[in-house]
Amino acid sequence: MKKNATAGLLLALAVLAGNALAQDEGAPSSYAYVTYFTCSPDGESRADEIIKTVFKPHYDAAVEHGDIQGWSWLQHFVGGKWRRALVIIAGDINSLLDASGALGEIISDRTPEAGRAFSAICSSHDDYIWQTTPGLGTGAVTEERGEAGFSVYMECEMNGEERADELVSKVFAPIYNKHVGEGELTSWNWLKHYVGGEWRRALIMGAADHKTLMAARDAILAEFDDRKAKRAGEEFNGICGKHQDYMWDILVQTP
Repeated sequence: MKKNATAGLLLALAVLAGNALAQDEGAPSSYAYVTYFTCSPDGESRADEIIKTVFKPHYDAAVEHGDIQGWSWLQHFVGGKWRRALVIIAGDINSLLDASGALGEIISDRTPEAGRAFSAICSSHDDYIWQTTPGLGTGAVTEERGEAGFSVYMECEMNGEERADELVSKVFAPIYNKHVGEGELTSWNWLKHYVGGEWRRALIMGAADHKTLMAARDAILAEFDDRKAKRAGEEFNGICGKHQDYMWDILVQTP
């Protein structure tokens, strides 16, 4: 269900705590190719097994050889229609596209039966490529996220997206960075749409477990009585007016 985005932004940013220092603003962007799957619920455990036992060695080898920086497999916990997500991360768009294509060919050639079985369970998907925003996050997007993930996908007016990024950078992020380092949560990143569907921005974060994540959210939301933050939230909501929340179990992550 799409909702007012201000609440979603504050909800998500409330769990942005993680590493002690925010990303270096001079650091290069990374790119994430994310395939969001719609799957048959009664076959999802089999799909997870295929990923872990058949596909994982190929993705791990791509990390080991330096073709990609990392990858992960996410399981739906709370949210919309997407039931699983495959995330592949690289340092530049050319490497990302090369690696995703090569991995698809390897899996198709070497494990065709497993590929057909997987496709029968997870029969439709949505592809997105996201770009990280240097300086907006408490760790590299490939860093350990813990076992629980939270994502907010946002629809935004394209002519106002740079202003939305500025509001996150100047007003929201410092509030949450202040709470980093207490050990409850792991990392967060602010992602920009590069290729894909209707969602234009994504806020992702990780924690050791969902209860810890939600407790951190509540603690930081309690601080959002500041007048400047309220004004910024209203302006942000005028740009990014709809969102979809997801909570994920992070089943596989390399490195």
